Amino acid sequence: MRTRVVGLAVVAAVLAAWPTVAGAAPTVTVRVEGSSATLLPTTTVTLGTADITLADGTTCHGNTAAAALDKATAGNWDRMPFVSTILGESHTFTANDYWAEWVSNRFGGGLCTDALNEGDELLMLVDVADAKSNPTVFPLVLGAVPATVAPGVPFTVTVTQYRTSGTPGTSTPQAAAGATVTGGGAAATADSAGQATVLLAGAGPTTLRATLAGSRSAPVPVCVTTGTDGACGSPVASAGASTCLTTGDDGACGTRDRRPPLGKILSIREGQRFGGGRGPRTLSGIVAPDPSGLAAVRLRLTRNDGGRCATFDGRTERFATLKRCGAAHGKWFNVGDREAWSYLLPARLGRGRYVLDVQARDRAGNVDTLLQRTRTRVVFRVS
Repeated sequence: MRTRVVGLAVVAAVLAAWPTVAGAAPTVTVRVEGSSATLLPTTTVTLGTADITLADGTTCHGNTAAAALDKATAGNWDRMPFVSTILGESHTFTANDYWAEWVSNRFGGGLCTDALNEGDELLMLVDVADAKSNPTVFPLVLGAVPATVAPGVPFTVTVTQYRTSGTPGTSTPQAAAGATVTGGGAAATADSAGQATVLLAGAGPTTLRATLAGSRSAPVPVCVTTGTDGACGSPVASAGASTCLTTGDDGACGTRDRRPPLGKILSIREGQRFGGGRGPRTLSGIVAPDPSGLAAVRLRLTRNDGGRCATFDGRTERFATLKRCGAAHGKWFNVGDREAWSYLLPARLGRGRYVLDVQARDRAGNVDTLLQRTRTRVVFRVS
């Protein structure tokens, strides 16, 4: 906590928010997020009832946040009521930076003050106070992640941010618009509702994580499996088996493939902004494996610079003027037939508002024509 003086009224409010249970020995989790990396992944500890004594002689109950941090880190912190160093990383408020304490996504009132109950989550993260000493870095929670997903099939997750003005015991959940969800080689950006559409290829276990403005969520596991490939404990379909799993339109078991290959843009995020002279040059993405095989990937890149509109011509490798603005009037150009596709522009993109679209076609003639923000379409700016 950055606050050095806690008034009696605040202490009373905190104790009301997290009541001490006499003789309780709760099992809780502890996570420590440093300025650039996770210092302690989610760690489960069971607290005792005996008090602990900190380095300055302060006595804290055995079920407080201080006791949980001490046990989870094996004492590897400065063991001060107003902590400055955890697991070798120090934040002393010299640049308004400090270790912020959160208990079950509520702003903490002090390591030695906050009593933990069964199932509580203690999070220590690096915050940077603003000019009015308000917090600016808030916990992220990644939710709605299914236990298993099919390879190449998009699914939607949610990212929630818990914000506060700094009053202990308080927080307000909000949609984490603009948060980036990554994992398994995929990346997606949360929309205004905090929802992000993720597409994972391959097979096997992986984890997803959300990040936004210096904050990181806890990793959430997910398994990519067809259900019969042996991944994540699923059975392996034996040769000559009489049963075949198919949706009837996916090309499996002799059915006709009517499903388009699913592509995704990876090199540029939806809503991303680039500074002058730092516009992107490499366009890249991925297409999920398709039973009919991938026939072609093509792109469409349009620019609007103050009402002057143009489209990139893949044949001349130059921008050509458009008579009418709008991405729909742009030209498509091929970039090959590889699942992991990439295209190098002649130079970095200059100033303007850009729309990049990707379209994939398989050898059965199916085309992914859905222009979906964050997946097959990204809108970005170069200043």
